[in-house]
Amino acid sequence: CDLSILILAEIGFHTMEDSQTAGCDGCCSLCSIHTAACCLTSDQTDIFVINKIIKSSDGIGAAAYAGQDNIRKSALFFQHLLFDLLGNNCLEITDNSRERVGSHNRSQVFNEKEDEIKDFIGENGYFSSMFDFEETCYGKSANGWYASKPYLSPEEYKKCIFHTQKKIGDTGMISNIIENHDEPRGVCHYISPEDRCPDSKKLLAGIYFLLKGIPFIYQGQEIGMENMEFTSMDQIDDISTIDEYQVALRAGCSEKEALDAASAFSRDNARTPVQWSAEKNAGFTEGEPWLGVNPNYKEINVETQLTDSDSLLSFYKKLTALRKAPEYKETLVYGTFTPYQEERKNLIAYTRNGEKDLLILGNMQAQSQKVSLSGEMKKVLLNNQETAEITGKEIILKPYQFIVLEIAD
Repeated sequence: CDLSILILAEIGFHTMEDSQTAGCDGCCSLCSIHTAACCLTSDQTDIFVINKIIKSSDGIGAAAYAGQDNIRKSALFFQHLLFDLLGNNCLEITDNSRERVGSHNRSQVFNEKEDEIKDFIGENGYFSSMFDFEETCYGKSANGWYASKPYLSPEEYKKCIFHTQKKIGDTGMISNIIENHDEPRGVCHYISPEDRCPDSKKLLAGIYFLLKGIPFIYQGQEIGMENMEFTSMDQIDDISTIDEYQVALRAGCSEKEALDAASAFSRDNARTPVQWSAEKNAGFTEGEPWLGVNPNYKEINVETQLTDSDSLLSFYKKLTALRKAPEYKETLVYGTFTPYQEERKNLIAYTRNGEKDLLILGNMQAQSQKVSLSGEMKKVLLNNQETAEITGKEIILKPYQFIVLEIAD
């Protein structure tokens, strides 16, 4: 569980957001069943995918599309089939895979009940880990993207990640993310437009990366790539976004309102070409990329950040080095998690305790705030700003400051 970022298998219980469409992009619930069944019956499969099935309280695929009787009936039938297969064969398959190739498998699990977590990632669970999607799902409306929250407030984000940490406890290892190929860019979903800046991006990175669990970094996240500002639906390729645009229009939204909603949540936000440099097409290709390049590539790109010791890319390297440092590895990988001053508005803080006692603080606002420490400060391990204003057992956190402190015993 002290892995460098690695994905060997993606096994999911997911929503049916794509099944509502007339077409299929190869990622819908019903089309995935065939893949799942083949994998579950194959003696040769070490890496396998079960994707896009949700386990919900009423036993159907997705309440949002309750009117689609055929999909509901099909999903219900296949869900019972799939869970029967999982219950009988999944442990045998994953154990066999681990023995043969030493694999580390993880699942996409949505709507799990707390008493089911041990079945997924407990000591004898089906999988090595599962992704945390609580903050991903928070604020989403069953009516569609147009009725969903385009970004979370600091308090909402804190509520989500702390709830996950508490419910997982010592049951197993959660996999922590802020974005993936199916979601908008994390810095745009978890940081409001007025708060978005280099320091707040580093703050978000630090807060999620040092939680108990396994941190994952998605391509472009390490340089802070942002959502595309789509000006036309012609720029969008993702079938689910095209469908959600139509959902918004049918709900009475104007074309601009529908486009704004589609832009905020489109999967294409995470699929634009990685921004390598300030050259043509962000240095991604000399040809014509399948999606347009984000116009901000001249300011946000790998080449610029590689030589900047204060860049977000450099900060991710520092986070990785800290988590893997022999002196702090046991605490940051296996140590306990405890919320700290959880009631303080716009303060996201927690302790990690093991061989060392660490205090992680993030001031997610444009104003400074004074915070009492959990003990005498021994050492500053990481800081997204040049200085730390610490007096005795108090610190004045500057706007968007993120800091990791080692606390004396």
